[in-house]
Amino acid sequence: MAAESFTLQQGLETRPPFLQYAGQGKPLSQSQRPMEALCGTSITRLPCPSPVGCTSPSRYPATLTGATPTCGQAAMEHKVLEVTQELLPGPVQGINCLDQHVHQSPDRVALIWEKDEPGTEVKITYRELLDMTCRLANTLKKYGVQKGDRVAIYMSVTPLAVAAMLACARIGAIHTVVFAGFSAESLAGRIIDSGCKAVITNNQGLRGGRAVELKKTVDEAVKNCPSIKHVFVAQRTDSTVHMGNRDIPLEEEMAKEAPVCAPESMDSEDILFMLYTSGSTGKPKGIVHTQAGYLLYAAVTHKHVFDYQQGDVFGCVADIGWITGHSYVVYGPLCNGGTSVLFESTPLYPDPGRYWETVQRLKINQFYGAPTAVRLLLKYGDKWVKKYDRSSLKTLGSVGEPINHEAWQWFYNVVGDSRCTLVDTWWQTETGGICIAPRPSEEGADVIPAMAMRPFFGIIPALMDENGRVIEGNDVSGALCIAQPWPGLARTIYGDHQRFIDTYFKMYPGYYFTGDGAYRSSEGYYQITGRMDDVINISGHRLGTAEIEDAMDEHPAVPETAVIGYPHEIKGEGAFAFIVLKEDTAHTERVKEELRSIVASKIAKYAVPDHVLVVKRLPKTRSGKIMRRVLKKIVTDQCNDLGDVTTLDDPSIVTEILDAYQKYKTQQSASS
Repeated sequence: MAAESFTLQQGLETRPPFLQYAGQGKPLSQSQRPMEALCGTSITRLPCPSPVGCTSPSRYPATLTGATPTCGQAAMEHKVLEVTQELLPGPVQGINCLDQHVHQSPDRVALIWEKDEPGTEVKITYRELLDMTCRLANTLKKYGVQKGDRVAIYMSVTPLAVAAMLACARIGAIHTVVFAGFSAESLAGRIIDSGCKAVITNNQGLRGGRAVELKKTVDEAVKNCPSIKHVFVAQRTDSTVHMGNRDIPLEEEMAKEAPVCAPESMDSEDILFMLYTSGSTGKPKGIVHTQAGYLLYAAVTHKHVFDYQQGDVFGCVADIGWITGHSYVVYGPLCNGGTSVLFESTPLYPDPGRYWETVQRLKINQFYGAPTAVRLLLKYGDKWVKKYDRSSLKTLGSVGEPINHEAWQWFYNVVGDSRCTLVDTWWQTETGGICIAPRPSEEGADVIPAMAMRPFFGIIPALMDENGRVIEGNDVSGALCIAQPWPGLARTIYGDHQRFIDTYFKMYPGYYFTGDGAYRSSEGYYQITGRMDDVINISGHRLGTAEIEDAMDEHPAVPETAVIGYPHEIKGEGAFAFIVLKEDTAHTERVKEELRSIVASKIAKYAVPDHVLVVKRLPKTRSGKIMRRVLKKIVTDQCNDLGDVTTLDDPSIVTEILDAYQKYKTQQSASS
């Protein structure tokens, strides 16, 4: 990858019909710029606005005509140029995440693997990680994996899992990491949709002191996946597992391979990876990120949002199966030559002090985690935090969902001793990296509790009203959109570009629609108010309500279901299911348990509804559409503000459901 390749016309004719940039101040012709049909604007390059001057003006990223940054923004945005210019020519991940650092500082620690058992950490240098990556890449090539092939990674959080991602990138294969808590059916669905040629997994995983049967799950999944030619099995434990004809012992094969593997030459817009995220329909979306823009954005946001300095130990405790793990455990920190912590365990194992004992022992400088974990640990009090030395911490980060004020204050005052900067970050799988956060900013600028606040370089938020018009001014709320492209933006949904357009660009033509609502304060800062579609956020994991409904509808006694999200004091949001049973159904409680088991096996345990309420019928419009907002109002005790229910086929159903809910609440209170 040339350092500036995401801004140049190289490979323009082969790129997807999206996010194409102009060359040297010349707007693309109308036939060349399908993105403009989506965005309704002209894309061109502006001179570098930096007051300190720019030695490589041709490298300045394309911006919207007329969107010249202010002087303050320009000075900060010039830092993006510096990072861009530091990236070396060559294949993106192979060179920029490993080779350049091995050349400069081979014995610098790249990864600190915080294994499930505390006190057993393992440090991996850049030299060792490159060796591991090359051997794994050569093994994949030996068994027929080539540039453009898709490879599923279903592994626990280990250095070998990181090497698997980088090995795929090195040979030009496309990785799709599947969270190791997903069921066999969920894994199979993702393999089938992406047409994976191989799976890389562990014999078992370890989490919270328990073994997780990963290989067994893969065996069950690939029964229905004819595209899978090989399953590479790494040994995380001493347990033996069944090995069939297509199963390959990964470490044994890697030991036979050379520790050198020439990186494949890749175009800036070639696919790097796919990551599946839930949508408002039942089918998860394979979000596509490409080589150059994604890596640049992950690296720049990692460096500037967290003020990462060389020698810092960066502790993001996310699983690599989520976008946070991709951007801020693997690609961002490694591109910056950082030291990144791989956290395999849970916040409660072996006790509620695990995070803070890890901070003390590893001397972590930046700690990035989910509000769900903060709320959970808050319940155990301050003693588990204060037991350990956290003086190494400089920056705290929150990711995955909006953080509530109580959790923010505890995180800042107790964990951070009221001295660490706390960045409440907003972004999505689709954005590739952080889009709104309190930092970077002017030195000493205010950080407002529980607010994402400031757009990152190049991010131009817009709030839209229900008629699709931009809402001007401050102290206003609306649908959060972004007005211009940025390097980390996803390029498409794998195999369904029309769905990509319909989901993100159709509702507000000319803008990227995030699906979230936001409030812009009187000072002009942004606060995320939550999802605006049928997607709920459970412990930081987005999940389409339709996905849960589709699973529950398979029960023979359940003809209809409706799932909504509701506020949960630990998880942020939980799932609440309303079900209609067939008239002759007996053993209602047994049916509820069977439904929970179905959701756990078809999706994952975290998707299981916290509440299942039996009702005689669901609130439907005359056209047959379920009015979920009515159910949400009932569950959140907003019955006095149900809004217009005249479109319901039978408005009396509201009272019927409300009575059933009140009876259910009384039963729950009596049993607790």
